Amino acid sequence: MVIQMGKKLFVGNLPWSINWQALKDIFGEYGEVVFARVIRDRDTGRSKGFGFVEFANEEDAAKAKEALNEAEVDGRKIRVDYAVERQPQEEQVSEE
Repeated sequence: MVIQMGKKLFVGNLPWSINWQALKDIFGEYGEVVFARVIRDRDTGRSKGFGFVEFANEEDAAKAKEALNEAEVDGRKIRVDYAVERQPQEEQVSEE
């Protein structure tokens, strides 16, 4: 089961050099950003090329999604969509 979250955005195809503050600044032009995170590899610390931005309200998130999806940031076309929270899958028991 997947639940759509209206205030939290997924941002893909980020430039490798971007950090959370730059991400917050870019999206902050469209409203109050309460959370910005660039996902990093736990072993190397390098960016995985995607992150998340959460707004104070759904209207600002919608404005940012509309304005920034496929926008160019440092030479890369970013992808912006609503983030989804994945629910844990139920354990399946096989009958043998």
